Amino acid sequence: MSHFTTIKTKLAERQYLLAALTDLGYAYREGQVQIRGYGGNRTTAEIAVATSNPGYDIGFTPGQDGYQLVADWWGIRDIKQDELVAALTRRYAYHAARASLEREGFALVSEESEIDGRIHLVLRRVA
Repeated sequence: MSHFTTIKTKLAERQYLLAALTDLGYAYREGQVQIRGYGGNRTTAEIAVATSNPGYDIGFTPGQDGYQLVADWWGIRDIKQDELVAALTRRYAYHAARASLEREGFALVSEESEIDGRIHLVLRRVA
């Protein structure tokens, strides 16, 4: 019996998703990779993240509105799915915003992180 759960996200751009995973300290594999779950069950994803739980991975597959997170959460004890999605969304938004502002001619002057997770960016338009 498969326990895989699919969670829809709004994380549509691959490069920002990969940057967010890196920021959060997750090593990943790309390509047509196998995600492992309960009883040796497997499913295919484009991006795979190994967990500290032997035999269980987290995967990302492209969906209609963004990447879908696929995992057998039954066996993943050290990562909470809602906390992972929230953290990925924050870091994804950070990278997407910076890239957008840089395309519009802004350069980062300074960056400050607050205890509550907020990030303050000071930007200057480059002439």
